[in-house]
Amino acid sequence: MTPLVPQPLDAVPAYELNGPRHAPVVVVLGGISATRHVASSAWDPFPGWWEEVVGPEKSIDTARFRVLSYDWIDGGRGPDGRPRRRITTHDQADALAEVLDIVGTPTVHAIVGASYGGMVALAFAERYPTRVSRLVTIGAAHESTPMSTGLRAMQRRIVELGIDTGQPERAMALARAVAMTTYRTEQEFRLRFPNTPDVQPNGDVVFPVERYLIANGERFASRVSPERFLALSLSTDLHEVDPAKITVPTTLILEEGDALVPEAKVRELDERLAAPHQLVFFSTLVGHDAFLAEPEKIGPIIRNALLDKVQA
Repeated sequence: MTPLVPQPLDAVPAYELNGPRHAPVVVVLGGISATRHVASSAWDPFPGWWEEVVGPEKSIDTARFRVLSYDWIDGGRGPDGRPRRRITTHDQADALAEVLDIVGTPTVHAIVGASYGGMVALAFAERYPTRVSRLVTIGAAHESTPMSTGLRAMQRRIVELGIDTGQPERAMALARAVAMTTYRTEQEFRLRFPNTPDVQPNGDVVFPVERYLIANGERFASRVSPERFLALSLSTDLHEVDPAKITVPTTLILEEGDALVPEAKVRELDERLAAPHQLVFFSTLVGHDAFLAEPEKIGPIIRNALLDKVQA
């Protein structure tokens, strides 16, 4: 897979459209590792990051909607290997507005945002309420919690230590491995991984869950630069919107067992939103990553939300 390159604040974000030219536009936004390539198409058959949810006759139907997504801006790279500039979810919202201007779309039918993408969707609705008709957010709230911020802050410290010691990729892999423990639930890990270690010929001990985490961390580190990770991770913790200023009709999807965006925080957003809204509880053992791991469950909820058929 092609590595993600920096998308600085002063650059036009790279974007992708998929679907009929004159169909209603649905913006689809994922987590910090998501790209503009959401699903395969006739001109790019390579599978996208949400292939099971987006496409012809799928939950976000590209025969009915024109799907738009873009690569996150990240502030660029400074001389010390760290981000050149700090960015926020409102900066991402401004970038999306710029993309919409470029493609000639004053108003979109909906923004479907998961994780960081859900935060950006909320920021966009706060800043550009007349440019979106509805929101669907998954695993996102109006602000971070101290526990989630603490976990991400320590991941950033690991990456910065790697930069300072000349081991940025190794540090990135370790930071992402730690992050993976927050994307899933303890119950799912208990069911998936035996806690019996594998003893290597050299005497090293490796646990099955450890191998899984490291493999995921190394894959992420091969695609995402340290400065990009640092910028987007910090942007997540800087995220803050005022629910009372959001007037766009919203469907909030609450993922059971989400350690990063706890139920109490989503319910707080639900209570404070000024917009017509509904809260949908998504039963899952997976936690935060359920929108990726269980497309067969999340897909129908999104489909109904886009068609105004969800019942809270």
